[in-house]
Amino acid sequence: MNNFEFQCATKMFFGKDTQLKVGKEIKKYGATKVLLVYGGTSIKKSGLYDTVGDKLNEEKLSFIELPGVVPNPRVSLVRKGIEICRNENVDFLLAVGGGSVIDTCKAISFGVFYSGDVWDLIMHKVEPGEKHLPVADILTLPAAGSEESDSCMISDETLMIKSGFGSPYMRPVFSIMNPELTFSLPLYQTACGCMDIMSHTMERYFSQTEHVEMTDRMAEGIIKTVLNNFQIIMEEPDNYDARAEIMLCGTWAQNDMIGSGREQDWFNHGLEHQISGYYDIAHGAGLAITTPAWMEFLSDKLECVPKLLQYADRIWNVEIDYKNPQDSIKEAAKRLRKILKKAGLPLYLHEAGIGTEKFELMADNMTVGGTHTCGAFYKMSKEDILTLLKMMA
Repeated sequence: MNNFEFQCATKMFFGKDTQLKVGKEIKKYGATKVLLVYGGTSIKKSGLYDTVGDKLNEEKLSFIELPGVVPNPRVSLVRKGIEICRNENVDFLLAVGGGSVIDTCKAISFGVFYSGDVWDLIMHKVEPGEKHLPVADILTLPAAGSEESDSCMISDETLMIKSGFGSPYMRPVFSIMNPELTFSLPLYQTACGCMDIMSHTMERYFSQTEHVEMTDRMAEGIIKTVLNNFQIIMEEPDNYDARAEIMLCGTWAQNDMIGSGREQDWFNHGLEHQISGYYDIAHGAGLAITTPAWMEFLSDKLECVPKLLQYADRIWNVEIDYKNPQDSIKEAAKRLRKILKKAGLPLYLHEAGIGTEKFELMADNMTVGGTHTCGAFYKMSKEDILTLLKMMA
């Protein structure tokens, strides 16, 4: 186990009716004017928008709205939010939605105090300072884990680039998590969220760091809990207990508790960001394509085989054939695909309408023209990435 530092200052309000606390909690931070950020009309149809507005009004908190956040959130809306905050003296950001909404708020939070274009921060041309606006959220889509993470991901649709930045000061000050608010999510969105949660866990789990049994077991628990409860939700969309389990998994998969003391991989996220940057596919759908194929690709890499077999055994109860370990690893990938297919997620790029024309460009982007490798569990070269992309086609 490696040395590490861990601190997560986000206060969590979990359970039924917790959204009713939003006004009083924001008031505790001395806020006077709130920027309310959300996506489309779903929070209005559900009544959540009215509830939030009422609770802010009760505390005499004025608020301005910034709707229009989309999956793979756009830097153009971030820029608009920064302008509003500066012109209207906003001193608190409230995200009502999923990771895209929260990430938009995080980028605005730091961009307000940067004199240049916020894209400089997102592309790591400039490091963020400490000064930022406080962010809180009411979570309606468990997936990204942004409600407790210290980073955000933003896209520029004109450049077809998806990138992000982080800071120790980026975690929201509080997060309100009521599983009831996820009952209306379509199965496809729920499935994408579950894949994202499992992928966040796997990016930490698949590590060459030794003597990390405790966090291995935690990671395995998160993955198995998501798999078990997602299958319940497929039959019972309004099952509160199953929704609660998945919501909590989403947060703890990404607040870096399970990543403590170990080298992390993040190859699949890097590859998926290339795919969604060019093709605007849902993040979880992209990960459903990349992850099983990546496992199959690594099934004959000797340094990766022991952990992949551990995953096959502990998560999928595959009967391990130590004479033919590739078969056992591929069986685990097959079982994951079976569940993803049942949920309607794409398993290959062509099923998402994605062709081969960007393969060379994506591999070049990830490896800086073939001069670098990607990932830590296995260092993927440009040639490796091209081989994997062809497997995913």
